Amino acid sequence: MKSVVSLATIAGRTLLRALRTTRGATAIEYGLILAFIVIAMIAGLTALADSTTGMWGKVDTKVAGAR
Repeated sequence: MKSVVSLATIAGRTLLRALRTTRGATAIEYGLILAFIVIAMIAGLTALADSTTGMWGKVDTKVAGAR
């Protein structure tokens, strides 16, 4: 039973120490910035893919018409 109490005490101290530090908050902020950048990149690449698909469709039509 004593080992369970000491394990709970260690876990509690570790949790309190983690809540007091600000390094975790900084890591979360960097993670959010990275997530926003990735979302913007996906949106931009999706728009680029749509215009590129249209361009290749026109090329295909012209090549087929030239035969």
